[in-house]
Amino acid sequence: MPKAYLVVCYREVRDPAAVVAYAKLAGPAVQANGGRFVARGGRVQSLEGGIEERTVVIEFDNFDAAVAHYRSDAYQKALALLGDTVVRDMRVVEGVD
Repeated sequence: MPKAYLVVCYREVRDPAAVVAYAKLAGPAVQANGGRFVARGGRVQSLEGGIEERTVVIEFDNFDAAVAHYRSDAYQKALALLGDTVVRDMRVVEGVD
């Protein structure tokens, strides 16, 4: 079964303090749900028409585990702290075997 990746691109951050509060809950939720951070806000360079923005990539054992993480109570509590303080593009992408 292929791994899956939760990819989050932050288009806009309106309240950095809210992101810090969110991260304090989201990081432990990711780990508790079997996720592993692959990239977390490091350097970004757009090569073909993209936007240079904060990007987070989290690896999960499979697609269903990534979706279950997003829907988990622990992650939803973290997500509630963001409210409308960010504009993000978040998706789950299935890897290849």
